[in-house]
Amino acid sequence: MLTIMPRPKNHGKDWSPSDVNQLKDLAKENTPTRVIAIKLGRTADAVQSKATHEGISLKPTNQSPYNRRKK
Repeated sequence: MLTIMPRPKNHGKDWSPSDVNQLKDLAKENTPTRVIAIKLGRTADAVQSKATHEGISLKPTNQSPYNRRKK
């Protein structure tokens, strides 16, 4: 039996400037793409596409996710 996933809350909606700013902030914090997608109510593919269009790198940096570095 196939399970159909519900559409994200912002499916098909335009990106607002605040959405783009939140995407930039989350990417800087090394947040995984799927987590960004959940927080923005979008699909991971939509997040990846918008990040590429805006020149935002989603590649992980050499740090622990969510800035959980050992002190």
